[in-house]
Amino acid sequence: MRTLEIRWHGRGGQGVVTANEILAGAALEEGKYMKAFPEFGPERMGAPIRAFARVSDEPVKVHSQVYFPDYVVVLDPTLIGNVNLLEGMKPEGALIANYPDSKDNLRRALGTDLDVHAVNATKIAMETVGRPLANTAMLGALVKISGVVDLESIKKELRTKLGAKLPAKVVDKNVLSVERAYEEVD
Repeated sequence: MRTLEIRWHGRGGQGVVTANEILAGAALEEGKYMKAFPEFGPERMGAPIRAFARVSDEPVKVHSQVYFPDYVVVLDPTLIGNVNLLEGMKPEGALIANYPDSKDNLRRALGTDLDVHAVNATKIAMETVGRPLANTAMLGALVKISGVVDLESIKKELRTKLGAKLPAKVVDKNVLSVERAYEEVD
């Protein structure tokens, strides 16, 4: 595996950092090398934020933000049209968005012919977790599209990370959210 670079977009309070940390833990569990960190702007609830990850079979020596992502993950559909989500995305890369419509309509909304994928992660989260937090669902979609780590590694890390602070029933609901988005991403 070459180094895969991932850029997450969301808003403060949506779990972007948590999702990136779960991805990092899953990569480490698989014996891969990982760099994962957030970038905060005006650190307040609802403000746009980004997080970055690099996953590789070899030590990751780059410590800067991701400028040319292989994958862009969008947790908040309101960012579409308001933030340049495609900035620097590699031509062979893919954008994966929490989007309530088809990937063709997402492509039109973004004004691109690049590879895009849509999953209604908010709906999945409401039906599984009971709250509109799309972060764990988006992990499932990312794993399906990118293959960056194995789905089972994400579920194991999610159980470890969330299990330390949440009841088992809530953790199980988040695992279901991951599984559904993995299956439903278009």
